[in-house]
Amino acid sequence: MKKRWYILQTLAGYEAAAKENLEAKVKAQGYDHLITRVLLPEEVVIDASAKSVERHIVSLNAKILVSNGNSVKKGDLLAEEPAIRVRKDGKIIDVRNAKKIVIETADKKFTKTYVIPQKNKPITGLKVGGYVKQGMPLTEDGEIICEIDGKIIQTERMKRIEIQNTLNETDVYAVPYETVNTEIVKKGTQVKAGQILADSKKIYSKSSGRIEIIDYPTKKEIRIQKVKTRKLFPGYLFVEMIMNDEFWHFVRTVPGIIDFVSSGGRPIPISDSEVRVLMRLSGVEEAPVAEKVQTVKIEFDFEIGDVVKIISGPFEGFVGTVKEINPEHSELKVAVTIFGRETPVTVHTTEVEKID
Repeated sequence: MKKRWYILQTLAGYEAAAKENLEAKVKAQGYDHLITRVLLPEEVVIDASAKSVERHIVSLNAKILVSNGNSVKKGDLLAEEPAIRVRKDGKIIDVRNAKKIVIETADKKFTKTYVIPQKNKPITGLKVGGYVKQGMPLTEDGEIICEIDGKIIQTERMKRIEIQNTLNETDVYAVPYETVNTEIVKKGTQVKAGQILADSKKIYSKSSGRIEIIDYPTKKEIRIQKVKTRKLFPGYLFVEMIMNDEFWHFVRTVPGIIDFVSSGGRPIPISDSEVRVLMRLSGVEEAPVAEKVQTVKIEFDFEIGDVVKIISGPFEGFVGTVKEINPEHSELKVAVTIFGRETPVTVHTTEVEKID
């Protein structure tokens, strides 16, 4: 008998558990060659409900180890700042704990960095996400004043190091607290040009998500947009199997599974075109890529209610009705019938042709 694909209805919210239960039962009974695949199509979407995006400010000299669009997990290495070295021979004359605060304007075009020595006692409340005003004192003694209106986007513990060089000038270094070379960073130490004051600093992701890198004139910013998976067909699984009375009963009695989608009491196999969509949505099969498309101005010739045929992408071969039009992005929302129900899909205008 030929294996076909069928739709299973599951308890709401228990799709993943039902899938695991079915796969475990199939393996335990040795039916792997008869019930071969179980799919739960999901898509990865930006979590718009996330309260904030994880942000890391790095220097232009930092080695970026990720790219735009990369997916990362919590703990992944994102970037590495170079080691900080002595610029000129000299003597360390002062070492103090400090706090670095980076403030960004509302339009995100400008930032201002302050390194505040602990002796000046930074005011309380200087935390990421807090807002400050121009003229506002950043220290209790009022010596350091904020010069811009904006939002605090980064704070960090630092060591502020002063070195009096051979030209009798004072060079000031602000280095991350955790990377300081404690063997030489001591008041009174003679240092040579090229000596390392602070080791390279590694920057790790604090959460999982999608990478976005922003370039600025004086820095780079690595953002992590939190993502989540969303079930494309809540309450349903798809199974490839040989169908007979024995296996029909075998699958229906798996915990979490309610029944097959049926007609007249018999499970309905899905069509070959629907199987192709299922494979592409599940990442098992790649969607065909349209041949080279010229970058030209598109004359928008679609109206709501038009009947169109999808000619490329995951839904190739399906016919549907235009429900929404987005001229700005040259996209259409088309209602097609998949697995026996109307489903809205978004397609580019180059992926469809109008049916007169």
